[in-house]
Amino acid sequence: MDAMLFSGKSSEDNTIVELLASALRKDIAFGKLLPDQKLKINELRTRYGGSNHSMRETLRILSSEGLVEATAQRGFRVTSATEDDLRDIQLVRLQIETVALSRAIAIGDVAWEGRVIAAHHALQKAEQQVTENPDDLTALEWDKACGAFAAVLIEACASPRLIDLQRKFFDQSRRFRLAQLREGKLDWASRRTRQKALLDAVLRKDADMALSLLQDDIKADLKTTEKS
Repeated sequence: MDAMLFSGKSSEDNTIVELLASALRKDIAFGKLLPDQKLKINELRTRYGGSNHSMRETLRILSSEGLVEATAQRGFRVTSATEDDLRDIQLVRLQIETVALSRAIAIGDVAWEGRVIAAHHALQKAEQQVTENPDDLTALEWDKACGAFAAVLIEACASPRLIDLQRKFFDQSRRFRLAQLREGKLDWASRRTRQKALLDAVLRKDADMALSLLQDDIKADLKTTEKS
């Protein structure tokens, strides 16, 4: 009986932490929690709820994802979002996702191809909705569809660590991607053409073309200013 009670309590705590983490991720992504902003436990509890323990656990999770970082004063702050940060995230995503997609194309089966097709279809629907009604809800659904398509492209790579790294750095790129959306900097027609070509290349097992298109897609998603 004691074990069941303990298990239930742990499950409840985990659910609270997951809800808190989701709320903070969203507010970081949409700029409601600003880059370099200090995150004070009491202020966060007033805004989001939860206990000291659950909020600290939430910040620990977000820290492991690279969205939050510990300060020298043993507090936390939102990670920076500079041009150098953007350039570094782009670099890492290019390296990780091209290796992972190359492996996925080599060993992926028909079932994987079907999931890629489905994720691409869902992404196209989400892009249509966000262009017709660009509010926070459709932006969030669009971002989820972007993440789902990026994730399914590499899920057949047979490397849990590559998959974990891809998810981590995709999440870190969210603020930059949503900023482009808010500022009207996304070329939707080019995105549709490029993503359809990427899908077709994956289905043809044309690794060279697929990797080139994936690189173009990441660079378009995370536009950087060229250093002189």
